[in-house]
Amino acid sequence: MLWLSQEKYVTKVLQRFNMNNAKSIGSPLGLNCKLNSSQCSRGEKDKIEMRRVSYASVVGSLMYAMVCTRPNIAFVVGTLRRYMSNPCKEHCAIVKWILKYLKGTSSVCLRYGSKKPMLEGFTNSDMSADVDSTGSTSRYVMTYTRGAMSWQ
Repeated sequence: MLWLSQEKYVTKVLQRFNMNNAKSIGSPLGLNCKLNSSQCSRGEKDKIEMRRVSYASVVGSLMYAMVCTRPNIAFVVGTLRRYMSNPCKEHCAIVKWILKYLKGTSSVCLRYGSKKPMLEGFTNSDMSADVDSTGSTSRYVMTYTRGAMSWQ
């Protein structure tokens, strides 16, 4: 049995962004949460305020966790990265939501190994999930011996 964990990394990220005392949340994204470009900062005052937020840094930290051991946050982090050049308060709220989710699930890890080696694939699609382009999105995860190997 092989276990891959980033529990210490998640703890360091939570400390770095002052979220280590936040209340944990049980899901990586709230229901009916749709991010779009119309939420982005419009006025100069909003843009100046958002420059004080380390949005790109925290999203980059989340991307590292996602790529290494946390495919369960891939969809929301992939969506958040689209707004790195012009984030807004709503996007920052979602980032905090994900950090709270990671706080409650920091011990979650990828597990490889079982008595019967099996390759499995799972897919999902949404025909109008991208609010900005009204385009469809699709997701997949491939597992081997019950551990995620590839996801998008």
